[in-house]
Amino acid sequence: MADLPPISQNPDIRFLGRILGDVIRSYGGEELYAKTEAIRRASVERHRSATPGAAAVPELDALDLDGTLDFVRGFMLFSLLANLAEDRQGVAREEGASVAEALVALEEQGVTRASVADMLEGAAVVPVLTAHPTEVRRKSVIDHKTRIATLMRLRDKGNETTPEGDNVEDAIRRQVALLWQTRPLRERRLFVADEIDNARAYMRDVFLPALPLLYARWDKELGTRLPAFLKLGSWIGGDRDGNPYVDAATMRLAFKGAAEAALGHYLEMVHALGGELSLSSKYSDVPQAVLDLAEASGDDAPSREDEPYRRVISGIYARLAATYRKLIGEAPARPSPLPGVPYDAPADLRAELAVLANALSTDGDGALATGGALGRLIRTVEVFGFHLATLDMRQDSGVHERVVAELLKAGGVTDDYAAMDEQARIDLLVAELAHNRPLASITAEHSEETAKELAILHTAADMLASYGPAAMDNYVISHGETASDMLEVYLLLKEAGLYRVDEDGTPHCPLRAVPLFETVADLENAPDVMRTAFALPPIKNLLGAGGVQEVMIGYSDSNKDGGYLTSTWQLNMASRALAPVFEEAGYGMRLFHGRGGAVGRGGGSAFHAIRAQPRGTVQGRIRITEQGEVIAAKYGTVDNAAVALEAMVSATMLATMGDRRVKLDDRARYSDGMQALSDSAFAAYRDLVYGTDNFSDFFFQATPITEISGLKIGSRPASRKKGQRIQDLRAIPWVFSWAQARIMLPGWYGVGTALEAFEDKALLKEMAAEWPFFRATLANMEQVLAKSDMALARRYADLVPDKDFADAIFARIESEWHRAHDGLLEAKGESYLLESNPSLLESIRLRLPYIEPLNQLQIELMKRHRAGEDDPRISEGIQLTINAIATALRNSG
Repeated sequence: MADLPPISQNPDIRFLGRILGDVIRSYGGEELYAKTEAIRRASVERHRSATPGAAAVPELDALDLDGTLDFVRGFMLFSLLANLAEDRQGVAREEGASVAEALVALEEQGVTRASVADMLEGAAVVPVLTAHPTEVRRKSVIDHKTRIATLMRLRDKGNETTPEGDNVEDAIRRQVALLWQTRPLRERRLFVADEIDNARAYMRDVFLPALPLLYARWDKELGTRLPAFLKLGSWIGGDRDGNPYVDAATMRLAFKGAAEAALGHYLEMVHALGGELSLSSKYSDVPQAVLDLAEASGDDAPSREDEPYRRVISGIYARLAATYRKLIGEAPARPSPLPGVPYDAPADLRAELAVLANALSTDGDGALATGGALGRLIRTVEVFGFHLATLDMRQDSGVHERVVAELLKAGGVTDDYAAMDEQARIDLLVAELAHNRPLASITAEHSEETAKELAILHTAADMLASYGPAAMDNYVISHGETASDMLEVYLLLKEAGLYRVDEDGTPHCPLRAVPLFETVADLENAPDVMRTAFALPPIKNLLGAGGVQEVMIGYSDSNKDGGYLTSTWQLNMASRALAPVFEEAGYGMRLFHGRGGAVGRGGGSAFHAIRAQPRGTVQGRIRITEQGEVIAAKYGTVDNAAVALEAMVSATMLATMGDRRVKLDDRARYSDGMQALSDSAFAAYRDLVYGTDNFSDFFFQATPITEISGLKIGSRPASRKKGQRIQDLRAIPWVFSWAQARIMLPGWYGVGTALEAFEDKALLKEMAAEWPFFRATLANMEQVLAKSDMALARRYADLVPDKDFADAIFARIESEWHRAHDGLLEAKGESYLLESNPSLLESIRLRLPYIEPLNQLQIELMKRHRAGEDDPRISEGIQLTINAIATALRNSG
């Protein structure tokens, strides 16, 4: 094995680390600083001597419980600041991940910019924010980090003072001091309302300003004004799968909060625009359309008699303020003195703004109409409407089945829907969807579950009436397994008046039913399910000629079900197999990728993941979930968001139009090879996780899964059912727990056996070098292997009371890790992990000395806690270490 290259520490990390050290000395005391520094130096030396994790860190023994809590906070804040520094220096930027670079690459392949612009006319690129509980940090901590990032940008420019007159370095020190004294743990579990507020802050502070800037850049790059193909989606307030706290009230709250942010932003922009458009009719030719709007505005102030543009702006502001009052239920912070009629739709607002833009474009050289505040406002309205983010509804298919069965019984249709086979269900549902007769009676008494579902559906109808069709267009069906699952959703939407049939039998529905195929078996069956669905009259007639249907594919449950390699391959094959089904039916396909932050849940580079999608499956359309710590990491600032969003768009361009064709013979060989690898990996994974007696006991005892469930990081329960069955455990705590124990099992287990058993090593190397899919698969696994540590993992295994049982299980895990490690390096032709990704290698190596003491403290605290010690500082210490390790690893669930 070759020697690793020396670590060249980021200068920002040195600068922020020095400030943190000064803050710890000033606010924690010299003794704490000395102990912290002694542990840091000892751990760094251990890593330099290549014996990390092999022995205890004796310096930790000098810490009492209070000192332990302070020490953990210090190491956690160092990792937080290191993350900030790396993000600023572009560690997250990837070569080729910009629209400008993508256009150059496509031009080299003979694809013109005009053809790219044509493709984008029908494109849809949508990051979808979810409330999946993987963000361990409080919003207050993230806000301080964001302020430090802003101050660091001032320092980059050579500014010595802030706009408020403070010394920049003193201001940074002040923010770090505030971080040191800010409680890192939540004292109560998040409610859905908290999740809505947190998401709204990102939408308001980051996405609202970031997207118009990106569109301005892309319009310039492509030489034309692009359609609003990149928009924002959300599940927060509409995703009730497994979350009993999401209901009709939370949906209303989500829409109200989003409208408040969007309309408040527009009012500020319009107010500023009024100050800018001071054109006088004495010096400019004013078209009649502008004069008409000025007369209708109600602004008769003598001081603006010759300023028709400002009078129009006054009228627009008055109408926006009235719209705000209508949707929010109260006046905006700066009310209008003029009466105004609320806008019926964002398109009406845009139309009035467009009158101004068109008028300015005909005056002089037209420079006043291009770009600037007016152009940004028009683009912002196009992208965000009054709803800010398109809200999806989501519910489990089992809930739909029970509610539909109850409604059918109440409507006198059938008493035994649950006992029917698939074809019988389809026949019955198709018949019910041929007319508009509702099943639910106003006077009928429903079960609590049915009443709740009907209430949220009626609320969805109200929200669509208030905000328009762009506010909500998808209804995601968790555990989508059959075509009847889709029909059930349309039957439920009919109860709220959202699914309607014309006199000639033509159906209409503003929402589309989107099946989510999650398990390995579901992914295998997905093409047959969609083929059946496309032949059903309600779905066929809803889509119409050339319609677009969305299908969601889930990374998390398929991984927990079949392991990393099989999950990744099944998702790829399902995508490939779905494409011809859609093509034969004449429909456009839009895949919705349910990715998490960790590799075990589909994490890794979104840019490379999109580019590695099978040819013909992207089609300019893709949606991707963004959740938990990923939201803060990718969208914490406008700059970071711009990088992440541009990577999504450039990858979509390249995946749709780029020449990534693998020869047919090679494609067949690679697929056969990948199938063989998947079969071996699946067998090994299933044998350990589901075929080993009491494996769940090992998992619950050797990882902090129980302690993680005490973290107040989300509104959803950690498990779908009570008990310790892995099948019932949600994927987030499953992945989160293995990461904390530094085992990272969901990201690699089974792959080592597969690589070792694969006889054609030359083919493996060829696949790793030539096939984007396999290359991305190995790259993601390599990252996980580099973050794992079998010496520390051994210590977690020692927490299992039955030592013989623990030794037997851990021996299998450790030997499989070494097989995965060695097999990966052989396939890639490299001598150490991340040899081809030096920036990530340096990032991980920088953190390891700071993570190892945290793991060792976590283990000791867990021992004491599980032994019955009830000092609240022990429980707090465990939760602090969980927070700190997740921050340092940049992964939780």
